Amino acid sequence: MVDHGARRVLGREGGIRGRDRRSDSHGRDKVRFTVTFEGGESGAFCLKGLLDVDETTARGGPTCVLEADFYGRIAPTVDLTVPDCVATVIDREGRQAVTVMLDLIGQGATFCSALDSFSADDAVLSLGQLAQLHARSDLLEGADWIRPRVSQLAEMTYVTPETLQELLDGPRGDGLSRQVRSAPRLIAGIRALAARDGQCPQFLVHGDAHAGNVFRLGGGMGLIDWQLLQRGGWALDVAYHVNAVLCVDVAEAEERRLLGEYLSMMRGHGLAMPCDEEAWRQYREAAIYGYYLWAITRRVDPPIIATFVDRLGKAVTRHESHALLGI
Repeated sequence: MVDHGARRVLGREGGIRGRDRRSDSHGRDKVRFTVTFEGGESGAFCLKGLLDVDETTARGGPTCVLEADFYGRIAPTVDLTVPDCVATVIDREGRQAVTVMLDLIGQGATFCSALDSFSADDAVLSLGQLAQLHARSDLLEGADWIRPRVSQLAEMTYVTPETLQELLDGPRGDGLSRQVRSAPRLIAGIRALAARDGQCPQFLVHGDAHAGNVFRLGGGMGLIDWQLLQRGGWALDVAYHVNAVLCVDVAEAEERRLLGEYLSMMRGHGLAMPCDEEAWRQYREAAIYGYYLWAITRRVDPPIIATFVDRLGKAVTRHESHALLGI
């Protein structure tokens, strides 16, 4: 299926000039290019998808479809700062898709990184974006295509326990305790979290809200990379986000305040949220989620992997997440 926007926006070009090609943390390509239309008008765009598909990267095709569906079905109905999507091209039978967006960099946006500074005040702004998303969880009704991804991660087989242990025994695990670096304990933890999360009220969850998926624009924050969009407990996003974007000492000092800020935002949107102590417990349990995601990550620059694994692994230690989950 070709979205009609593709013909409308890209079908009248006078010429296309390539500018830049990069890959994201899941191996998806992002190609920035300029289009010159008939009449001399030009525009800057970014195309995202799997452009060189091999046996390994082909597994990511369904997440490209999921992201394209986010831009086509969800983004127009929520008050979020996200890239403006001009076209999606989806092959549902082949389980592949590409998304064409206006180029954020051309609009003056800057992308955050694990290696950049991110303050607690910055985190209030980015948590505001997550709260806007979570507040529209009414969109989950009838949206069976948005699934409980944490339970799927808990049962995946393409990263074996042996491979996970090798990864944790490598440089990414330096500075973490032996117990937190244990692959069997981590797998047991993500499975226990998935079981508990399935019993919680379900929200519309970004699923991968680390610093690299946040951008700054016009004094505010926005979100990109919707390939792990899912239904799940709000704490999956909040615990992951706070402990991924902030260095360890700042997270430890500010996380209770930031959790309170998030809960206030949600209540301001009219959502019934747990009391502060129950929310704190859910937050502490959910730290396992982000740690697991980065423990299994391979196709990202090693310094970024090491930074996120260290931050999130120390959050799991600090919050005794395994013990809270009965591990």
